Amino acid sequence: MNNEEKGCSCSHHDKQSFMEKPHEATKIKKIIGIVSGKGGVGKSLVTSLLAVAMNKKGYKTAIMDADITGPSIPKSFGIKERPINGETGFFPVLTKKGIDIMSINLLLDNETDPVIWRGPVIAGVIKQFWKDVIWNEQDVMFIDMPPGTGDVPLTVFQSIPVDGIIVVTSPQELVSMIVEKAVNMAKMMNIPVLGLVENMSYLKCPDCGKQINVFGESKIEEVAKKFNIAVIDKLPIEPNVASLCDRGEIEKVEGINLDKNVANIEKLLSSKQVSVKEGPMKVAITYENGEVFQHFGHTENFKVYTVENGKILSSEIISSNGTGHESLAGMLKGLGIETLICGGIGGGAKVALAQEGVTVYPGTSGKADDVMKDFLNGTLNYNPDTMCSHHSHEHGEGHNCHGGGHSCHHHD
Repeated sequence: MNNEEKGCSCSHHDKQSFMEKPHEATKIKKIIGIVSGKGGVGKSLVTSLLAVAMNKKGYKTAIMDADITGPSIPKSFGIKERPINGETGFFPVLTKKGIDIMSINLLLDNETDPVIWRGPVIAGVIKQFWKDVIWNEQDVMFIDMPPGTGDVPLTVFQSIPVDGIIVVTSPQELVSMIVEKAVNMAKMMNIPVLGLVENMSYLKCPDCGKQINVFGESKIEEVAKKFNIAVIDKLPIEPNVASLCDRGEIEKVEGINLDKNVANIEKLLSSKQVSVKEGPMKVAITYENGEVFQHFGHTENFKVYTVENGKILSSEIISSNGTGHESLAGMLKGLGIETLICGGIGGGAKVALAQEGVTVYPGTSGKADDVMKDFLNGTLNYNPDTMCSHHSHEHGEGHNCHGGGHSCHHHD
């Protein structure tokens, strides 16, 4: 049993952050990692198709080819130019349709030369792609991750502020286990899984149009349900797509879509930014038995999260020590809290928190950890007008607290 389950109020030690700062000219709204539990499932193809789809919709799009030992992105787009070395860094190579790309193959004398490097060297190259490449302003960057869950994917997750991942798989018996490895790694790194793509899902007969399940019946819906992933796209085996990739003309692909995942990425782009300041920040949630406690002034505990670049670095349970209502504002300020998430809250407490410079998101409910993830993802469901109304009855019986679409009664 952990400290939280015991109700212990002792703190956890902060985890060290390995996040790297990008080049000063780089401004990227969202970063999506494309991952797979094993190689050979078409991860690079899906990365390319997603970038092409977003580019066609008018978004400024980039691809970082982090699959250092198996870089195939440049070939699919037919680019061989070397990146231009500016005064302060490298510029990515632009495709015919305007997608910015950086890959190790663009730096090699011969694109077929093998990259025989140990993990730390590969990890260093990926960090350079982030720190020393002048990406300028991008709406979305896709990172073509190396397959598996080894040290190189770990370097990406720890060094670059990835907003979410899309898992690529194929319809085979081991698919559930392979996807589970990738999903569990993302959970350990506090990175949301945005969707699944089943590549080579089926083949359409060119004569009758019948769908042929070459690799057997798809189990992708079962896998998605198991891991609570709502977004699924299925890609057919399409020889024409392979031919276009071989010719470096993937931007000419028509009729192959990833509509659900693309729509989900657009939703992510339209979500509000939450953690915009540099360096770590602290967020407190009124807390009781794992849930958001529904009356700020009566909360006995706060769960305090230290976050940076959209990721949770650490958390701890802190007792209010009997402090209540407006007095809690000073306590939170003293703890370095910059943001409060709660259920109901009184007008006086709101004013006190505002005077202390604490931003409040009231009207929330549910499990505290889930609410925190929604906050970091920019999808927090809250009601800024939520208030606690105190009713002074003749016999002082109590008050009603209205927040999060429900009412709760507290008696003094």
